[in-house]
Amino acid sequence: MIPGASEYGVDVTIDDCEVDELLEVTPADVDGPSSLTFARNVFVPLTTACRYTCTYCTYFDPPGQASLLSLEEVREICRQGADTGCTEALFTFGDDPDDRYDEIHAQLEEWGHDSIHTYLREACEVALEEGLLPHSNPGDQAREQMQTVADVNASMGVMLETTAEIDAHAGSRRKEPGQRLRTIRTAGELDVAFTTGILVGVGEDWRDRAESLLAIRELHERYDHVQEVIVQPVRENERWSGGEPTLETMRRVTAMARAALPEEVSIQVPPNLTPARELIDCGVDDLGGVSPVTDDHVNPDYAWPALRELESIAEDVGLTLEERLPVSDRFLPAELRPAGFDGVPAEGTESEYASREWLSPTIRDALLPGDETERRYRSLLESSGGR
Repeated sequence: MIPGASEYGVDVTIDDCEVDELLEVTPADVDGPSSLTFARNVFVPLTTACRYTCTYCTYFDPPGQASLLSLEEVREICRQGADTGCTEALFTFGDDPDDRYDEIHAQLEEWGHDSIHTYLREACEVALEEGLLPHSNPGDQAREQMQTVADVNASMGVMLETTAEIDAHAGSRRKEPGQRLRTIRTAGELDVAFTTGILVGVGEDWRDRAESLLAIRELHERYDHVQEVIVQPVRENERWSGGEPTLETMRRVTAMARAALPEEVSIQVPPNLTPARELIDCGVDDLGGVSPVTDDHVNPDYAWPALRELESIAEDVGLTLEERLPVSDRFLPAELRPAGFDGVPAEGTESEYASREWLSPTIRDALLPGDETERRYRSLLESSGGR
């Protein structure tokens, strides 16, 4: 039983035989990609407050030290991003700040908000005004919280991390895998294109890795909503000295991810945290979001590579590098999909009488031909290979 699954009403069942089969997968068992993709984004750390205190994470600040960006600061970051050709505003913050963060809640109240999610909604609206498509990763979310922000996001995400109970999550505010799975399930129920992933090297074992990937697959098979799975290694930092996964480990687990998940789900490795060149043949087809403007605030010791470095990775493995939007082409309505799309359309998007609305009217309008912003989005869609 996955820890917390019963408490959060998550009915995910992992077949032991499927776990055993996945554990037999090696890099030789999977195919490499036909191309590589990446997104040009800005990282917007809305607040560094977090209810959790995971021992591998340098992102959160304790009460009394946590920051909260003003809307003016959000606008300036987004404006700089748009000026440098970015298309995505990546909003990240620690899980819903708890009662210890008196000053954060007081500031939100002063600005007219009773929760971080209503404030996130306003920040996403600012990003749209400045010509960027929001992709929010606000940690665990209840249904009402996700509904508050879903229509102003092109896609959303949360890392599953692991289905295991690990010491790195210990404490009075323990992170529960069941709660993470509920968030991923809720995204499917609300027709939100979703990015998730696993952390490697935080105390989980090989069986845990296989179970985590299969749990993601089960939810995707149910809702058809997972657009990408990130395979991310833990790296040494000021709070983590528990070691890092080896290249051999990363190659094997990346191949397992590719084998476990259907073709329409991209496999990403962060190029600032992994030897990406050595992982492409294990099924990696995406290099994630990279910013020409902002730092990786979750991994501040590991700078984003420049675009030329990504081009070099693609050249070294004989692949083309294509820029993408924060939502996969398969989730676009038929009339907005690029002419060259040859992938698997998301459920309910095959005709103008779509039964599922993956893009809200707000996001759809942002993608329609119009001013310079929309033309920038459309140029990426028309040049894409049909992701």
